[in-house]
Order: sequence, then structure tokens, then C-alpha cells
Amino acid sequence: MADILFSHSYFLRFDPKQWETMQPYPPLGTLYAASYTRQRGYSVALFDSMLAAGPDEFRAALDAHQPRFVVLYEDSFNYLSKMCLTRMREAAFVMAGLAKRQGGCTVIVSGSDATDHKAAYLAHGADYLLIGEGEITLVALLDVLSGRSRTSLDDVPGLAFIRDGTLRQTGERELLRDLDVLPPPARDLLDIPLYERAWRTRHGYFSMNVVTTRGCPFKCNWCAKPIYGNRYNSRSPERVAAELRELKTTCRPDHLWFADDIFGLKPGWVERFSRCVIEQDAVIPFKIQARVDLLDEDVVRALKTAGCRSIWVGAESGSQKILDAMDKGTTVEQIHTAAARLHRHGIEVGFFLQFGYPGETWEDIGKTMLMVRDCRPDDIGISVSYPLPGTMFYERVRQELGEKRNWTDSDDLAMMFRGTYSPEFYRTLHRVVHGRFRVQKGLDAFAEWLRHPARLDGQRMRTVAAAASGAAMAAVGGVRLRRLRH
Repeated sequence: MADILFSHSYFLRFDPKQWETMQPYPPLGTLYAASYTRQRGYSVALFDSMLAAGPDEFRAALDAHQPRFVVLYEDSFNYLSKMCLTRMREAAFVMAGLAKRQGGCTVIVSGSDATDHKAAYLAHGADYLLIGEGEITLVALLDVLSGRSRTSLDDVPGLAFIRDGTLRQTGERELLRDLDVLPPPARDLLDIPLYERAWRTRHGYFSMNVVTTRGCPFKCNWCAKPIYGNRYNSRSPERVAAELRELKTTCRPDHLWFADDIFGLKPGWVERFSRCVIEQDAVIPFKIQARVDLLDEDVVRALKTAGCRSIWVGAESGSQKILDAMDKGTTVEQIHTAAARLHRHGIEVGFFLQFGYPGETWEDIGKTMLMVRDCRPDDIGISVSYPLPGTMFYERVRQELGEKRNWTDSDDLAMMFRGTYSPEFYRTLHRVVHGRFRVQKGLDAFAEWLRHPARLDGQRMRTVAAAASGAAMAAVGGVRLRRLRH
């Protein structure tokens, strides 16, 4: 038995694209909440939805642990959870209902989607919602509900609940500034071998996730920040290096993903981190997300020394007009410079691209495709502009939104406002850009093979072979794209 059963509603199986990709990462946000709550004297258990078949498996966890409280604590470090996918929302409603009907539990929910749709979650089984950063609020709420504290619920910042038929929300919870006060995430609650098998079976290596920061201070006007707002706080490099050393000893991952929105923003942080992982023998190959305007020569050199293998950047568009309209705060020139610098240091670069932002024309799209051709990123991820509540972009297109306001899964790519072109145009554009990218990668790999025949390996052979399917995709899609343009 446990006082609290933690869970989340991100089921990888409900996102066909991500299930096919099969790169599952544990729910760090959930594990931090469980760890902090346990530190404060509550017994905790976990039902990890990531690789589960569906919400029905939650029934067995309720029976096994018989909790008084069920906490659906969504992983705020998982960008897919922050996208507020409707399939996962439906799963959360089912799980909350099961906890109420089967377990008679008090249900507490934390997450971006619950923040945006408070009334819906409270109508589908949730008793309380945690608004903003949740660990401190959760323990304060549990202390009141369990009788450990006589504080009134109205005096607990960061809550939303129904009282007398009215939705009530308490004051704003101040964010933690010193993240080192939090205990490490409760990875002991996970089935680590299950994750490892999934990774090794599909990819031949095992990757795990770590976070060093919370939040992002930049103000891209399409980026929703319902949990941390524009604040940015970071852990000390020493504590992060110690966690890597522990992971290297206990879980032995081959690779790490730092799930921060922006890695190493504070001046000097990356250089200190690099020194710490060397001193603690904690070097593990890793990938990060960063901004092109932060990747100067010293930072890139320190990242390489620390074990960085790849960096994803929010390139978004090859048109300066569109970057400025997004309030991105970067330039096309900086994108080119950063890509060249990373390649020069032997670090792979991935581009996040976004099409369909209001005002984008065919000329702007062409500039983005030229940027991909000229910068030669090692990978790309393509999306269309996605209006989420709380953003300037959402308010700009609000009057154009219909009943559908969230994607069903990450491959939905629906245009939920009136874009320059039709939704089918952007789906076709997605295929064309990916097809051209495969051709480009294949040709580059073939040229490398001609220069250095001894370097031909299985990965390069697959890249060359993929060029053929990419060419077909680009050719067929290109014909359709020209028709859809008009």
C-alpha cells in the first residue's frame, strides 16, 4: 500500500509516430514530484504510462497500492506533454475516473493541459489542480488534506478547485530559485530494464534523460509557458555532474538527452559543467537543445569536451521576416554561423522547422528550404504553427479557431487557423521537405564514400539507400504541392 500513487497520461502507444520512433524517456517531472513528496514523509508508488498498453492497466496499480491520493503529474519536461495532445487528455480523464470510482481516491492533477482546461479536468474526476510549479504546492495540499496542517486551502498558493459549484483559484506560487534543494528524481520507481530493452532492440544503445534547468526567459510569441512563465532557474553544474556520475554507475546509459528548453544559458555555466564532468569521471555522450545565438566558440568547445554529440536548435525559418514576426530574437545569419561552427567541432546539428506562421509566403518557404540545403543539418524536425492558450500567437488567431484546438497526436499537423495555404498543402510540404532532406543526406554520404571508401558502414549505406525513397517522395509531393499552391 502507498499513501500516493503517482502517474501521468502520456502513453507512447497512443502516438503512432512516436511509437514507431521508439525513443521512450521516463517522466522526469513526475519522478521529481514523487521524490520530493517521499522526502516529506509520504509513501509513494508509480504507475508509469509511457510504455503501458492503455489506461485499463491503471486498474491493477490501484488494486495493488490502494492509495488515498492519486496524483496525475504530467511531465513538464516532455515537449509532447506540453503540446496538450487530445489523446492524452482523454487518457487522463479515464484515469481520473478510475481513481474515483474504483479506488475512492482524491485526485490531484498537474500539467500544461490541465492549466489551460481547468474546468474540463475538474469535471472529469480531478478534485484539485496544481497551477504552476507543483512540488511545493502538492506537499502543502497533501498536508492539509491528511490533517498534518491546519492551513486553509485558500491560503495554499497554486491551487484550483471547485467549491459551491464555482471554480476557485488561489494565489500564484513563487517559483523555486534554488533547484538544488530538490532531491534527485525517484528513478528507483521505474522499470529501467523495460526502457533499456526498448532502446537497445530498436536502436542498439540505451539513452536516458536529465534536466538541469526549468523555464525559458525568451519570448517567442508562439511558445506556451503555463508552468514556469518566462522565468529561468538552473541547478549547479556540480550537482548535475554528480547525477551523471550516479547514472553512469547504476543505470549505465550509453547516451543522455538533456531535456531543458535551453541548455546552459547562464554565462560560464557550460564551461563549469564541462570541468565538473571531467573531474568526476562523469562523461556520457549527450544531446541538448540550444539557441543559435548562445553557441559561441567557447561554449561549443566546452560542450564538445563534456561529451556533447548533437544539438537541436530552433531554426524555425530561413526568412528573417518570419523570425522577426515570431519575436524569435535570432537571425538567419546566426543559424548559418552556428551550424558551421558545430560541424567544425564535430557536433551534429538538428533543425526544428516551423511552417505556416501567419504572413509566411511561398518565397519565405523557399528561403527555409534553401537554408536546409546550405546549412546541411544532420537531422530536421518539421511542424506547423500551433496556437496554444496563453501565447500572443493564440490571441492573434483566436477568432479563426474552430472546434479543434489541439492535435490528436504529434503527427496530426492540422492547421487550426486560416493559414496562407490549405492544411493539405502543409502536410504535403512536410513530406517534400523530408524527401529532399533524405536526398541531400544520401548524396553527401555517397560523396563521403567516394572520398573515403574505408569509412563505408551500415549507417551510411542506409542513408544512401534512403535517398531513393526520398527522391520519390519529393517528386510526387512536389507535383501535388504545385497544384495545392494555386
